[in-house]
Amino acid sequence: MKNLFGIYVLSLFTTAFLSSCSAKPQPIVYGTDGCHFCRMTIVDQQHAAQIVTSKGKAFKFDAIECMVNHLKDVDSNSIALYLCNYYTEPGKLIDATEATFLISEGIPSPMGEFLTAFREQTSAESEKNKHGGKLYSWDELLIELNQ
Repeated sequence: MKNLFGIYVLSLFTTAFLSSCSAKPQPIVYGTDGCHFCRMTIVDQQHAAQIVTSKGKAFKFDAIECMVNHLKDVDSNSIALYLCNYYTEPGKLIDATEATFLISEGIPSPMGEFLTAFREQTSAESEKNKHGGKLYSWDELLIELNQ
């Protein structure tokens, strides 16, 4: 009986340990959580972002540009997820590496880069037609903001 109890306890600890290190997004508490990069309170549900390390640590940002600036100080191999809110459904996170980005002075963002993410390229193109600006893929955005 003691062996069964020991196996049960060991399996509980193993499960807890493995689940604590999984790379998954953490909810952003708008109006309460602070940006890891600039320390501003995260309030804008259309422009927030998050990275999650392969060890499961989440870093939250008030703007996509803060996330990109933070990436200058970390090893990209340690990042499991790059996430960002998108314009048409505030508060929802998408994979930033698959998003289309628009830099347009017609859509303000928290840190003044006028940077907004879109899930679909067609939505980004539609907003570009309304507000002007330039579209970027994730890789193109990293180059643009790191010049």
